[in-house]
Amino acid sequence: MDMVQFDYQFRLILIGDSTVGKSSLLKYFTDGRFAEISDPTVGVDFFASMMEVKDGTRIKLQLWDTAGQERFRSITKSYYRNSVGVLLVYDVCNHASFEHIPLWLLEAKRHIEPYNPVFALVGCKLDLVNNGENREVSVEEAKTFAEQHQLIYVETSARTGINVREAFALVTQEIYNRIKSGEYKVESGWEGIKTGEFNCIHKLMVNF
Repeated sequence: MDMVQFDYQFRLILIGDSTVGKSSLLKYFTDGRFAEISDPTVGVDFFASMMEVKDGTRIKLQLWDTAGQERFRSITKSYYRNSVGVLLVYDVCNHASFEHIPLWLLEAKRHIEPYNPVFALVGCKLDLVNNGENREVSVEEAKTFAEQHQLIYVETSARTGINVREAFALVTQEIYNRIKSGEYKVESGWEGIKTGEFNCIHKLMVNF
């Protein structure tokens, strides 16, 4: 698809502990391949991709991959406010990474207020479970947490590609739904949602 022409631009941020799979998730989503060797993110990395929602509206996603290490927190905080979607990422084989999700959720809410972004709870490294690795976070535990906090929930594998695109599609669709319902609006000075080229052209044609 043409990377220039789109109806809306949404800004999404991925947060979670270091080594849970945020960078691998993004690389598979944007490049369609698994990176066997992935260096730790230093500060923030940027990705972009196009996606269509159910009615054919074209969305450009700005995707921000954040470092999970504490020493980079002061850098990544500045990227929270302008995000309309947040993927809370944990490793299904590392319960400690799941235990930290409430802290990540609280931090995101605090820095994004007064805006209310779409949140998704994303379990990574599902392929390790299928290959005999011990699962430390059960589906039931994760689902319960997601339901309690009204989060989208999905488990993924960046190695096999399972549910990777679905994770981003679910968040994108929900953001778009909130635009259509009037809950979200394009606001000057906020980068979370921006009107794209198609949308501007359509408005000009209508006004003309």
